Amino acid sequence: MDAASQEDWPVERLAGVACVSASHFARAFRQAFGLPPHRYLLTRRIERAVALLRETNLPVTDIAFQTGWRSLGTFGRIFRDITGASPGAVRAREQAFAGGLDGVPPCYLSAGRRPDLTMAVSEKRRQGDADQNRGFQQEVP
Repeated sequence: MDAASQEDWPVERLAGVACVSASHFARAFRQAFGLPPHRYLLTRRIERAVALLRETNLPVTDIAFQTGWRSLGTFGRIFRDITGASPGAVRAREQAFAGGLDGVPPCYLSAGRRPDLTMAVSEKRRQGDADQNRGFQQEVP
């Protein structure tokens, strides 16, 4: 899954590779990695997209499709939900700081840049919507 994160990896396919049932695989994966397989795959795709934004001048559309997204809109929405910024803003930020990290070991850089998906993206989005609504309700007398 790490080597080919741009491919579709339904639990059934992963379980078939591991020669176990889908439910057993999902439980074992979550126990081993602390995330369900789908969220783990999202972190790999976003991590790869951030690296491409930082290291290349490819258009965002090309990066979205190269990292396994079928829709630019879905890529942009989930990218923003996970990173907190648009792909263009992340590219500008990453390219601005790229030269200042030359002395940091690559394993630390990749760990520090890994997206945190301990919560489902849809749940994270709902929380953000609830926080915005709470702020709006407080302003209105």
